[in-house]
Amino acid sequence: MKYDLPDEVLIDADGPIRIITLNRPDNLNATNHVLHSGLASLWPQLDEDEDARVAILTGAGRAFSAGGDFSYLEELVNDPALRKQSLTHGKQIVTGMIGCRIPIVAAVNGPAVGLGCSLVALSDIAYMAESAHLADPHVLIGLVAADGGPITWPLLTSMLLAKEYALTGDRISPARAAAMGLVNHVVPDDNVMEDALACANKIAKLPKQAVEDTRRVMNLHMQRAVTATIDYALTAEYRSFDSAELRANLDRMTKRPSG
Repeated sequence: MKYDLPDEVLIDADGPIRIITLNRPDNLNATNHVLHSGLASLWPQLDEDEDARVAILTGAGRAFSAGGDFSYLEELVNDPALRKQSLTHGKQIVTGMIGCRIPIVAAVNGPAVGLGCSLVALSDIAYMAESAHLADPHVLIGLVAADGGPITWPLLTSMLLAKEYALTGDRISPARAAAMGLVNHVVPDDNVMEDALACANKIAKLPKQAVEDTRRVMNLHMQRAVTATIDYALTAEYRSFDSAELRANLDRMTKRPSG
């Protein structure tokens, strides 16, 4: 099957396995509009790929995805129409991953921040490099994480731990992430893709319908929780782009005077 995706989202076939690579390595795979919209359109296409049995999600270069590109955040502050479209894409990424027909194995080869962290949480099995870390720093710059940790972490770890990291934006080390249940395995950096492929191949050899229906049964729990929270979260994130705190933080991070 031919996928209609931008160069920022690569798809490679390895038999019944589809390897999805976030492809902005010079920017640590930070999210811009093209990458974000590409991820939104990916999941329906993956569902239609009848030969696909398992997907692996990873990043090109030394990062999984290092959060949002600052220039993209600037665009979203200044362009309400683009912001609305971006938040719609965010919802499509979340619901698309949850409803995806096939299992998704995350090969977290480097930092997974912001949307990158969300993609790990929405995957089914996660292998994390020893040098990587997770973080959802939305709150640090004045944003609400509509498609991030607050809507998925409470299903994966304790509510207290989910609140701690969502409200502080602190980094989560590999050992801590595994202890909390946010990833399955921490492995040497050079083994991340090898181990993820071994897992994917194991699943791909199992009965197709049983695998897909079992994934669906378990993800119904996440789907119900996300359905109950995501619309409010999206509205809150839209509002947060107009906050003075975000404007001040972006000015500081890009070293531009405010006003």
